Parts: sequence; structure tokens; C-alpha cells
Amino acid sequence: MAHTQCFLLLASYLFFSVSGLYFHIGETERKCFIEEIPDETMVVGNYKVEIFDKNINDFVPTVYGLGMHVEIRDPDDKIILSRTYAAEGRFTFTSHSAGEHIICLNSNSTAWLYAGQLRVHLDISVGEHAVDYQQVQAKDKLSELQLRIRQLLDQVEQITKEQNYQRTREERFRYTSDSINLRVFWWSVTQVSALVVVGIWQSLHLKNFFIQKKLV
Repeated sequence: MAHTQCFLLLASYLFFSVSGLYFHIGETERKCFIEEIPDETMVVGNYKVEIFDKNINDFVPTVYGLGMHVEIRDPDDKIILSRTYAAEGRFTFTSHSAGEHIICLNSNSTAWLYAGQLRVHLDISVGEHAVDYQQVQAKDKLSELQLRIRQLLDQVEQITKEQNYQRTREERFRYTSDSINLRVFWWSVTQVSALVVVGIWQSLHLKNFFIQKKLV
């Protein structure tokens, strides 16, 4: 069974629209990342894999045939992407529901004959940061002003999605807090009721005991 390690990545629009990192991965290891993404938001991941060369004690480009398997699950734990890519490339997906998306990467098992420790460089872009506006400008033949307006509109749309997502999270958190508070209240009522019942029973028991012993 592959050893899995998970790292929490905050992916809100204001704080984590673009993430860049690298991590090391060994044989049978699988690395997973959690991205909080609004609904209907495009996500682009660019990655590059390097292999450790003992001769020079450094990481170098990987050998032929070694690649990365990418699996992405939505907040309902449904697989929305599962595919094996080359040692360097990109993956793209669009979220259809807001919430935590799990992005997992592991090397393809057939290439471990050549591989040792790997270093994976990973850049994740969320929302309008994932759009290549130079390509959009060339495709739609937009002027600089039109392109800038397009960017601003995309930013406004992304901010609106993020605000809606945060509002949904706040409502969910409030519902959870109210539910916990209600349970705590009824548990306290139950405890007090049990103490009252036990107290009454003890009083009656002592009263009967005194009457039987003719102490009262």
C-alpha cells in the first residue's frame, strides 16, 4: 500500500491564488494536497520531476519513461481527474462544487527500476491566475484595453465566487456551532434532571428508612 502524506494548502482567492513549491517523494510514496476552491473555478497545475543523481549529489532531469500519476477528488470524494502524465507537464480541471479538492501525485510504478528519490516542482494556479491572457489576446484579437477589461471582469467574477464560498463556509460553521451548543444544552438539562431525580429518590428512601426504624 502506498504511503500517503497530506499537506494543507489554503487556496482562497485573496491569499492563495497561486502556489509554488517543491517536495521530495520516494518509492511507493504518494503526496496529497488540499485546495479549497470555489465552484466553477479553473485550476491549472504545472509540475516538473527531477531524480537524485548520487554521482553528482544533486537532482537532475528524470530518465525516459518516468512520469507522474495525478488524481483529483472533489468535496464529495468523487474522482474528477485520474491520469498519468510525463515527467514534466501540466494538468487542468474545473471545479463543479465549492469546497476542499484533494490533489494527489505519485510516480508511475513501471519506472522505479531507474528511479531513486525524486524532487517534484509544483505550481498551482487558481481562478483567473490560471488563464493565459496572452493566448486569449491572440485568439480573440483583443487590444490592450480590451484585454485589461477582460482581466478586470474575470477578477470581479472570481472575487464574487470567493465571497459566495466564504459565505457558505460561514453558514456551515454557524450551523455546526448552533448544533453543538444545542447538544451541550440538552446534555446539561439531562444531567440536572438526573441529579434532581436521584436527589428525590434518595430523600424518599431515607424518609421510608426513618419511618421503618420509627425514628420519626
